[in-house]
Amino acid sequence: MAKSKRGRSIWNMPSHGRGTCPVCKATRIKLLYTRTNSNGKSLKVCKRCSAIDASRIDAATAEIKSVETRKAVMS
Repeated sequence: MAKSKRGRSIWNMPSHGRGTCPVCKATRIKLLYTRTNSNGKSLKVCKRCSAIDASRIDAATAEIKSVETRKAVMS
């Protein structure tokens, strides 16, 4: 594979595949790994969080859900 083609697929993603990891809260980090929680909902996480256990993924999904409900109540 030519070096000029490496990582080319993330250029088409929004923000070039970068964002804030929902588990470790690292900002401007590549979110390339998909992890699913116990309910079947999938999250995009960073490389460091791709190897963690499912309980931390479940905790991150619960936190995201609580923030979404707070935003709905405020508006």
